[in-house]
Amino acid sequence: MAKRFICTMDEPVVTTVAGKLRGYKMDDIYHFEGIRYAKAKRFGDPRKVTPWEGIKDATNYGPISPILRNPTPSGEVKIPHRFWPASENCQYLNVWTNSLDTNAKKAVMVWFHGGGFADGSSIEQVAYDGTNLARYGDVVVVTVNHRLNVFGFLDLSDFGERYANSRNAGLADLVASLKWVKENIMQFGGDPENVTIFGQSGGGGKVTSLGQVPAAKGLFQKAIVMSGVLAKGMTDQDVPAKEFAMAILSELGLKEDEVEKMEKVPTQALIDATNAAIAQYAAQGKRINWRPTPNDFYTGDPMNVGFGEASKVPTFVGTVIAEFSAGEPTKDKETYTWEEKRAAVADKFGDANADRIMDLFAKAYPGKNQVYARDIDGMFRHAALDYIKAKAKESPEPVYSYLFAQIFDVHGGVAAWHCSDIPFVFHNTDLVPVCQIEGVTERLEKEVFSSFLSFAKTGNPNCEAVPELKPSTADKVYTIVYDEKTEVKEDFDEELVKVVNDLTPPRRMGMTETVPKDDDDEEGGRAWLY
Repeated sequence: MAKRFICTMDEPVVTTVAGKLRGYKMDDIYHFEGIRYAKAKRFGDPRKVTPWEGIKDATNYGPISPILRNPTPSGEVKIPHRFWPASENCQYLNVWTNSLDTNAKKAVMVWFHGGGFADGSSIEQVAYDGTNLARYGDVVVVTVNHRLNVFGFLDLSDFGERYANSRNAGLADLVASLKWVKENIMQFGGDPENVTIFGQSGGGGKVTSLGQVPAAKGLFQKAIVMSGVLAKGMTDQDVPAKEFAMAILSELGLKEDEVEKMEKVPTQALIDATNAAIAQYAAQGKRINWRPTPNDFYTGDPMNVGFGEASKVPTFVGTVIAEFSAGEPTKDKETYTWEEKRAAVADKFGDANADRIMDLFAKAYPGKNQVYARDIDGMFRHAALDYIKAKAKESPEPVYSYLFAQIFDVHGGVAAWHCSDIPFVFHNTDLVPVCQIEGVTERLEKEVFSSFLSFAKTGNPNCEAVPELKPSTADKVYTIVYDEKTEVKEDFDEELVKVVNDLTPPRRMGMTETVPKDDDDEEGGRAWLY
């Protein structure tokens, strides 16, 4: 059946603070793509766009932020991506809505993409598309591009007041996007006083970071953090800010007193110089991390400095069962004998620890194949539990916990990996091949989608589709576990996660290798992780 498409000279058109925008309507959903929400000079703070006369077109996605090196596509059956032109002028957002009634006052969900603070975009994953979330959720959906890596998080504050917030320019972009939402979203049927920010991985980190930005006060009312809480030390920087900046200047052939010239060098020249400096430190075993760093604009990690204004915001925090630990076996995991299951766990955690981990896994996940004990996440869940308890202790607002534990029928059985919950949240399982699980997908999507949607609208994830979930406390974590049978459990995996965390070698995020391998079979390079 043909879709009904509308895009005329005067429909659909909305009037924003800066001027009129023309989008298009496909069936029941209005699309406004590539809306410029701010402008900024390199390393500078974002500023409002210049008002315009006439009607601007908003039917094309805007440029994404440049990244330092294109990853090698892999695992597209699990996380399909799409590519898009990049530009430093990347402050664009997209809106999906089913109404342009300014009195509709629909809940608004603002999505921040993954990829840490270095990679990704608002349309990077196919599952980021907001059409179904707007259609089936009756909400207004916004997805945001912003400056990344050297363009958004290079600390030049030692070079003068001009660069006081260059270290957090990308985060400042996100604040600017929320200010745009505050001023304009009513024109798209949204309620500026009912805004939920949500994001996964780096996007989850952006959500927790915005809670620490005084300038973001009042710009959102609820927060969802998906696999976005990292353990302390994971994003530490090995190189002092000024030293790293000096290394980039040197690669550009510039001196310390010529830092302003770095604002004008071509984009690719800055990328090349940055990569060369990173490689220089990588050869010394030192990592470079792109992330917000404390100053007057950003107060710091809430686990270090407290939650401040974020304590007044209801929060839904969770992870997936395997994250980056998901293994892909050489045969169907359902055919493993008990001895083979134990051997797989012992190979990962050591023979002396295998029985204990398998027993704890069986206690936490009764009935689930114990071979998946080897895949338990040792990177995000432990930190998320600490975050949940700390926020529950400090905050008068509720903090809820979730875990996505589905086993997918691919490569012999793979436990839910980093990003695998995103299609279910966006009601986009139909766009991701691996999500097609007979007898499971429809139910699981309804449960995940409905509870996330309920939280976005009311600050409470409870709804008819799922069992009742209590807010967590400083002493007890109540978790809704989305699985073959979705259940609510109390402190169910804390001991297992602690043991796995203690046995998992510390993992540190950061840029190390930046030079692609000379490899004719296209297997070299950095795989997609988001």
